[in-house]
Amino acid sequence: MEQLIATIEKGKPFFNAIARNKYLKAIRDGFISVIPIIIFSSIFILVDAVPNVWGFYWPAEIDAILMKAYNYSMGILALGAAATTAKHFCDAQNRDMPKNNQINFLSVMIASVIGFLLLSSDAINVEVDSTSYSGFANGFLGSKGLLTAFISAFVVGIVYKFFVSRNITIKLPDQVPPNISQTFKDLIPFSVSISIFWLFDLIFRSAFGFCFAQGVIQVFQPLFSAADSYVGLAIIYGAMSLFWFVGVHGPSIVEPAISAALVANMSANLTAYQAGEQATHVLSLSSQYFVVCLGGTGATLVICFMFAFLAKSKEMKAIGRASMIPTLFNVNEPFLFGAPMVLNPIFFVPFVFAPICNIWALKIFVDLIGMDGFLYTLPWTVPGPVGIIMGLGFQPLAFVFLAAVLAIDFLVYYPFFKVYDREKCEEEAAMLEEELAAKAAAKGDAMTAAFQGKINASSVADDDSKTQAAAADSNDLAKLNGRRVLVLCQGGGTSGLLANALAKAAKEHGIDLETGADAYGNHVDMMKDFDLVILAPQAASYFDDLKADCDRMGLACCVTRGKQYIDLTRDGEASLRFVAEQLNL
Repeated sequence: MEQLIATIEKGKPFFNAIARNKYLKAIRDGFISVIPIIIFSSIFILVDAVPNVWGFYWPAEIDAILMKAYNYSMGILALGAAATTAKHFCDAQNRDMPKNNQINFLSVMIASVIGFLLLSSDAINVEVDSTSYSGFANGFLGSKGLLTAFISAFVVGIVYKFFVSRNITIKLPDQVPPNISQTFKDLIPFSVSISIFWLFDLIFRSAFGFCFAQGVIQVFQPLFSAADSYVGLAIIYGAMSLFWFVGVHGPSIVEPAISAALVANMSANLTAYQAGEQATHVLSLSSQYFVVCLGGTGATLVICFMFAFLAKSKEMKAIGRASMIPTLFNVNEPFLFGAPMVLNPIFFVPFVFAPICNIWALKIFVDLIGMDGFLYTLPWTVPGPVGIIMGLGFQPLAFVFLAAVLAIDFLVYYPFFKVYDREKCEEEAAMLEEELAAKAAAKGDAMTAAFQGKINASSVADDDSKTQAAAADSNDLAKLNGRRVLVLCQGGGTSGLLANALAKAAKEHGIDLETGADAYGNHVDMMKDFDLVILAPQAASYFDDLKADCDRMGLACCVTRGKQYIDLTRDGEASLRFVAEQLNL
């Protein structure tokens, strides 16, 4: 087992390089940016469709009002993704560009949206009662067009970099206002980008008779189907857990490849359900949030509560009880690094296979028992059990499935939990014996020192040194007044733990320290307002890129290790000292 882990660890630089790949990262960050659209639209679907379970159906006019909010948000999901992916890809491109010659991300976003529309939509002209109406077909503007949205974003980004980096632009006199000059600077790459999409669309439609977005779906549909199989699900989510186990953020590597399928399958499930058919897709956004990652990557909800209430080891019990609330809300980094689960050979097997067993159980319930797959998307921070019940639309079988998943995770983790608990109890017993022996020896030394008349002098010296150290430490912390600290992680959940610890400690010490927390990828536009950027361990692979961004803006930055980060979240004063050290105060 240890040899296997060591072999995988050797590949960490390669996996980190994949996670940092600017194309995959732009897809991940662009997709995360449109998650609010998915969640917002799901609220209206929940209100509209969940009452159907109990036989209640809204009147047609109310149903139309509710569905309008859904269609005008989820219905243009890919349109939004084209813009957000282009923006994040532009940020990555600008990292390699001179400060005085940056790509205009607003122009890139607009060009990407126009290019996406050319590739994904047909013009519509209809006449009703002698009145003509025109518009765009929206069949591929939603989840079905996500892959095309990513492609359009990359094409635009590449074209812009080619022209901007070579200063192929329309230059105006220095007297012209900068905003006007920027418009003309963007004109050539903008025109070339749109012309490429326009010509390609003409050629593609002439050759195949349908739009490019439809062709992409037809090409990738077999891959989507394969990913929804038992083998495909095991490979996807086994890899995600495996990467996390060796300290590489697995979702950063896996999610970009399946993001389009996650959303498209959710939409397909809902469409089938509304048509009175079974929702058969298992691979979906909600199944990943609440089944595969029940309590976080590794399906750690059950094992965390086992630590808290079943462990005989005092250390395990303390870690479990300190981590169970964040883990309940799917923020499991305190548990991953506190237990630890990451790189702990004892938990390798359950950490990788519990998520696979969970998603297989869902597939069995859908394929063999006839349960509908997930229909609704909720925020990933919704407690896992609640997310399962609500995401499955309150089906009676959803409650049975929840009980089955909790039982499966208990059975998978329990043998390994018992082994670890026994080891920890033995370690604690040995440490207790050493502590008692040390106390007995110290007591004898103290008696000897007292007899020699030295103990009082040494105590006074110790007290003086402690007082001086406390005063010096207080002076250092006072220098944090007016400073601003930003903490970044993958999803914005873990970063909040340290940001809150810093804010609380600063308030207790009367220090005016401003803290912020967010997901890496959303930081570029906001980080200029901070003095220090701290990267959580799960996002450590992005440190080189973060440092490049910080160096351009003259900011300090640092990355934390797993246990170090968790210790800082639990010790506010230590976190303040850590910040002072990073700022060289």
